[in-house]
Formats: sequence, structure tokens, C-alpha cells
Amino acid sequence: MQFQLDQKLKPKGDQPKAIKQLVAGYKKHRYQTLLGVTGSGKTFTMANVISRLQRPALILSHNKTLAAQLYQEFQNFFPNNKVGYFVSYYDYYQPESYLPKSDTYIEKDMSINEQVERMRMEAAGNIMSNDDVIIVSSVSCIYGFGNPDNFESQSFFVSTKKAKNAIKLNGPDDLARKLIELQYERNDIELAPGRFRVKGDTVDAIMGGGTIIIRFSFFGDELEKIKEVDPRTDKVLSQFDSLHIFPAKAFVAPEEDLKRAIVDIQNELKERLPKLDTVEAYRLKKRTEFDIEMMQQLGYCKGIENYSRHIDGRRPGQPPYTLLDYFDYRFGQNWLMFIDESHVTLPQVGGMYEGDHSRKKNLVDYGFRLPSAYDNRPLKINEFAKYNHHVIYVSATPAEEEVKKSGQVVEQIIRPTGVADPPVEVRPIEGQVVDLIKEIKATTDKGYRTLVTTLTKRMAEDLSQYLKEAGIKTEYLHSEIDTLERIEIIKRLRLGKFDVLVGINLLREGLDIPEVALVGILDADKEGFLRNERSLIQTIGRAARNIDSKVILYADKITGSIKRAIGETDRRRKIQLAYNKKHNITPASIKKLVAAEAVVIEPDEKGKELDLDKLILDLEGQMQAAADRLDFEKAIELRDKVDNLKLKLINVK
Repeated sequence: MQFQLDQKLKPKGDQPKAIKQLVAGYKKHRYQTLLGVTGSGKTFTMANVISRLQRPALILSHNKTLAAQLYQEFQNFFPNNKVGYFVSYYDYYQPESYLPKSDTYIEKDMSINEQVERMRMEAAGNIMSNDDVIIVSSVSCIYGFGNPDNFESQSFFVSTKKAKNAIKLNGPDDLARKLIELQYERNDIELAPGRFRVKGDTVDAIMGGGTIIIRFSFFGDELEKIKEVDPRTDKVLSQFDSLHIFPAKAFVAPEEDLKRAIVDIQNELKERLPKLDTVEAYRLKKRTEFDIEMMQQLGYCKGIENYSRHIDGRRPGQPPYTLLDYFDYRFGQNWLMFIDESHVTLPQVGGMYEGDHSRKKNLVDYGFRLPSAYDNRPLKINEFAKYNHHVIYVSATPAEEEVKKSGQVVEQIIRPTGVADPPVEVRPIEGQVVDLIKEIKATTDKGYRTLVTTLTKRMAEDLSQYLKEAGIKTEYLHSEIDTLERIEIIKRLRLGKFDVLVGINLLREGLDIPEVALVGILDADKEGFLRNERSLIQTIGRAARNIDSKVILYADKITGSIKRAIGETDRRRKIQLAYNKKHNITPASIKKLVAAEAVVIEPDEKGKELDLDKLILDLEGQMQAAADRLDFEKAIELRDKVDNLKLKLINVK
């Protein structure tokens, strides 16, 4: 199937030119950069490039929150295509480690999000079976994910007809055996992704990446029907002649590969034991032999990923198979990689290997793991580069290295709304808080909001408290606040529940809030990570969605970073204003809907307890569905409605 971009939106401003240049550069350049300012519609440009080139794509983001936002946007742009989501499935993860000073072994502890695990398997299945694939991923895509060759070779086709590539099934028990070989779990009580049940001549299964029941109906030994069934209502949704069944888990290996791997593990253990002291050798022998026994009996053991080098048949030091290998396996070099916010994402990719290696060193040195565990790791930056066949860096402030690598840098300065970059003022640090309060009050009087960035957590806390004591409704955003609460805080800022948001690194939130008309940057002349040219330009950009906005830098000296940031902002501002004048555009602040507040029950509904109960159940179902598709704003809106209705129900009763 071809990529079908939703036609409701049309490219505007700099978008048509940027799309044309990037499409033309696909065959000419291995690397390109899309330098797009905040609010210029970079994501829509990316979608148009995919549509014009008709190439599968991976969009790499540096955190889960932004990945979720991109996933939603691409789902909206391509409603009829396979848009997937691939991030870490851990809600909580404590890696295995050893602290020799205190002789403390910390066992791996984790909480797995089953919904995200399902979506990861769905992403892999989509890559292997569809051409119209877009996967939005975090850096999870550079971690081990099983051999795509095994994933493909272990899969099988079933058909109600006599299709050439379909396997012959001898009744429901035969299908059950084959599903177990693919690591599906039999559970006749409760179905879930990666489980199946057998009832007489019927096998019900939910694929590893699925949500719908697949019902296989047999007549004797012959497969008669394959149906999709709603798991809640048991209603038949569709029926088809054949189906491609993929493994339930990514780490799957043929039986002969597992036998070979066990021999290799035993040989490595023999080589390693003489090199360790008595205690460490005993520990390693006991643990490894237990793992081998589990693999022989169950085909699996806890921490099997630490033996992945042997299972995959890789050489020492050879990189693991990752999601990127699935793209290469299926599409060769004919796929696109967009690296979103590349100035942040690439350093993150580059730093993953060293952190993983240093943690594993103690485990290997003190006999908790074999040296082959080193090869269960993320990719090194040079290994990652081998998958960079057609890369587009996407950033408002690309790093120098990205610009140097790129065959072309495509600018997207013009915003379709006509909103120019804000004017920037520099004011002295002395009396900065008093001056800031005056500006905040003036901004609030106009009905707008304010963002303030400080250098340290302590400064942010103190400033937030000081502003509250001055009668200003203020909240403080910090790193310990979880994703849902962060979105809730931003929603309340937009709704005017408070007027000022104080933070340290507000860049990582991806805060694009049209209601913000003032950004205050305290101690702007303190050179460093949060006050370098790139960070300043990004922070200034937080005010680039409102026509009445301005930015104040509090500084006693004009650093090189301040000078360059103001110079670049002024350049972009002049380009936008000239475009507006030429095309007779009147700038308009970006309009972005805020999720509605909790529903209010009218007096005439009082007493309808049954209706309220039904409504609560219905809204809770909608809330869960919204959370499942990562639409957190909608989930919060529905949660508020449910809470409001529950209070109303208590009062009614």
C-alpha cells in the first residue's frame, strides 16, 4: 500500500521549498539538515517528504514524551498507513549491577508496560510485512532486539486455501504446538497479547503485537476459517483466507541455534573460571549452569539477553541486532531516518555505550556474568552510522558536526501564521527579580502567560516561592514530575489556572504554548550548557507562537553566546517580517485547542444514578483507550470528567 497523506492540510510558508529541496536531495546526499524554527511546521514537512518519496521511515526522538507527541501527529497525517511506536517498555528499570566497595549485588528489577511491549512487537511485525511503515522511536532502537532473520524464518503462513507458502496444519493441537514454539503462552482463562487458548476445534490467539482476537476454526484437521473477533463483544469484525503469524517475542531462536548457543556458553564458562578467584568462580559457575538448565528445559531463562551473542551466533565485539536491522533486512538502504531535535538526540545516542559498558564491568569482573554479556549492549555511534543511508537531521539549532556532515542545510524560517521571532532585550542582573515581577504583571494583565528559566533547582524553588508571596500565581516544573503530571501542569497554565511557570531546563519539555507572551531568562551571561547559543535560541523560541511576545535576558555582560543568539533571532525575524510584507500577511498567534475542563452535570440530571454509573463506565473506557494510544491530554480530560461525575454520584446517593 502507498503512503496516503491526509489532504486537509497544504504546505505553506517555507514548507513547499523545504519539501522540494529535501526530496531532491534524497539521492544526492547521505545526510541533510532541516533547520526549522519553532512553529514552522517541521513535522508536517517530514510527513510530506515521506509521502513524496514513498519510502518507509524511522523518526528518532530523544525522549518518550516527544516520541508520543510525534506518534500522534504521524497517525493523524497518515490515518491509513502503518504508524508504529517503539520506546522502552519499562515503567521502572533498575539495571543489574554490583558495588564492590560494599559487596552489594543489585538484582535487575523492572516494571514492564504491557501496552508498550505490545506496540514494540507490532512495530517489528509491521516492518516485516508492510511497505507503508513509519516507526516513531526513542533511543530504544539502538538496543538489542533479536535477529530479524530468526524473527522472519520462525514465522509461518496459515491459509484456508491451498496457498503455496502456507504450512499444512493437522488440527488445533498442531497449531497450538507451533504457537508455543514461537513463545506464545497457552492460557485458557485470560487472553492477552502473546497468548492463546484452545476450545474444541477452535484456537483463539492474540498476536504478540495485536489487540484483536484471531479465531482459527477447524473442521477435523482442516483449517476452515480465520476471523478477527472483538475481545469485548465477541463480534466478528472480519474474515480472511490467510495470515502471517510472527513470534510473540523478539528474542526467538530455532532449536538448533539454542543447542549450539548452550555449547558455546559452556565453552566460554570453562575458559573463564580459571581466571577468577574462588568465590567469583563459584558464583559464576552456579549461576551460568542454572541458566543453561533453564534454557534446556524451557528454551528461555531470566536474563537470556546476556547470552544473546551466543544465541545470535555473533563474534565477540560484534554489535547486537536492533530495530534498525529490521529496516535493513526488509528494505535494504531504501528507507529514511529523521533524527528529531538532532542536537540533543545524537549526543544521547553517542553516550549510551560507555554507560552500559562501565556498569557491566563490575558484573563481569566479580563473577556475576560471562564476558559475552558485554555484547548485550546499545550500538556505538560509529555502528549507528552504518544504518545512516538517508538521514535528515531536524532541529532549530543543529550542531556544527551535523551541519558539516550534511550535503545541504534546508532552512525553514517562515511560519505559515506570519508570527515572527520575538524581540529580545538585555537588562542588568541587579534588580532582575523586581523588574521581572513588573513585566509578569503587565503580561498577566493582557491575559497572557510567562515562562521563567533559572540556572539551578534551588533558584527555581526560591523564585517560585517569592513570586507566590508577591501575589503571582506560579508553579514550578522540575525533573521529578512524571509525564502525565507535566502535561497536566502545562494544560493548567494554558487554561489560566496560574500565570507563571518557573523551570531550569524548559527546553526538554518541548513547550509550544501560544498563550506565552513573555520569556524571562535569569543570569543569561553565565556561559554553560543552559546558557550557550543553542540553548538560548531554543528558549527564545518558546515565545515564538504569540504576536505580542518578547524575551528578556538578564545579563551584566554580552557573552558570545548572547550576541550570536540575538543575531540569529534578529535574522529570522527580519526574514519573516519581509515575507509578511511581500505577501500581505497579517500575523496571527497560533491557535491550539486546550482539552476541555471537567463536565458539569446539570440540575435536571440529578437522581439519575444508573445513567451516571453508565456514563462513568463509558468515560473510563474512553480514558483507557486514550492512554493506550498515548493521547495523554485526552486521557487527563476524561479522568477529570470521571472524577467530577464520581463526586456528583456520591452527592446524589
